[in-house]
Amino acid sequence: MQYISTRGQAPKLTFEQAMMTGLARDGGLYVPETIPTLSADQIAAMAGQSYEDIAFTVMRPFIGDTFTDAEFRALIDAAYGGFGHDARAPLVQLAPNHFLLELFHGPTLAFKDFAMQLIGQMFQAALSRSGDRITIVGATSGDTGSAAIEAFRGLSNVDVFILFPHGRVSEVQRRQMTTPSEANVHALAVDGDFDDCQAALKDMFNDFDFRDEVRLAGVNSINWGRVLAQVVYYFSSAVSLGAPHRKVSFTVPTGNFGDIFAGYIAKEMGLPIEQLIIATNQNDILHRTLQTGEQIKQGVTSSISPSMDIQVSSNFERALFYAYGQDGATVAQQMDDLKTKGGFKISQGAYQMLRDTFASGSVSEDETLATIGGQVGVTNEVFCPHTAVGVRVAHDHLGTTPMITLATAHPAKFPDAVEQATGTRPQLPPHMADLLERDERVTRVANDLPALQALIKERITA
Repeated sequence: MQYISTRGQAPKLTFEQAMMTGLARDGGLYVPETIPTLSADQIAAMAGQSYEDIAFTVMRPFIGDTFTDAEFRALIDAAYGGFGHDARAPLVQLAPNHFLLELFHGPTLAFKDFAMQLIGQMFQAALSRSGDRITIVGATSGDTGSAAIEAFRGLSNVDVFILFPHGRVSEVQRRQMTTPSEANVHALAVDGDFDDCQAALKDMFNDFDFRDEVRLAGVNSINWGRVLAQVVYYFSSAVSLGAPHRKVSFTVPTGNFGDIFAGYIAKEMGLPIEQLIIATNQNDILHRTLQTGEQIKQGVTSSISPSMDIQVSSNFERALFYAYGQDGATVAQQMDDLKTKGGFKISQGAYQMLRDTFASGSVSEDETLATIGGQVGVTNEVFCPHTAVGVRVAHDHLGTTPMITLATAHPAKFPDAVEQATGTRPQLPPHMADLLERDERVTRVANDLPALQALIKERITA
């Protein structure tokens, strides 16, 4: 199994190389050269299996000889052993043919734990084998940062720097990043929005002198390993509802497109998915793109669902790559147009492929709050605002096929929004009960690339 860049000008890599590299040196994102498929019998055999067993079956074809079967099974077991639910990703029924996939039972209460806990295990195994030391820099709109810090805190061969937009994440999200005391983790509050943080991260990867000097690695969803780990819960949940013998649909609240792109990979692997539905808040560039065939930035508005306050959805580049028949040159041109001109128009053929593959919807702040409040009265389920966006969009696409909406975070990560909607403040689980009393370690920094790079070099050499 080899990996190729969406922009077509970087060398092919093995799984381990792609995982440790993150962003390709031509600025593109790595994808598998071919997508392995699973037969109907292989998918049917997942029924009744543990999440860990399903994870091994789904991911094993992608990793080549990076790990032996025994090594990979051990890494999977270690990654998910600390989750707070035996099913890891349980399903809860909301209504006839509508189910909620709870992805918040990991250590930081968000779906990012499914990928980050495994990435942490795989990075540690690979670095222990090579003896190398790396610097991980990540950009976060809220949940990726805390999941990355949790996965890598205290490791002797890794320094972790997380860029997050100052004042644009919830207090719980911020404190999950700023309260760990381990010296190898650094929370950097950037004066800007998430797109600024993400742009700085990509610029660091494209500065090859800096990249090589600090041995830069990335754990954002630009990293293929992140996407791969998320493919698993599409299979585990669909099989629970009868796949492959009947189709299922998924609604995914998403900003950076990584989680729903994992659903696309699951479908290409053979999972019988009828609909993949993108759910966005008022920062609806993905919904507008699907409606118009043009991707045009319009600025970011702060919201109660901050993890979707994004205008540059990095993983959409992967979808474009497949929509254009793996034409890296065209993808590179459109990504350059997005950066320099603020947008691009998708060709008719590529646009039709995207429309055939994805549906979409957007939700206002009032609709989000109404969904949180209304659901409590009906099923006693409490949603985080991102999950509420997904549930609201899913309602518009319900039919005879079972619909699974991804619950991306625990409601206690967004207590202000939930309290506004329900009148009740959700409580953090016991292992985080004192989070708001812990001391914080955070550095506020300007949205300035040279200053960020200088700070990182200073901290890793101190």
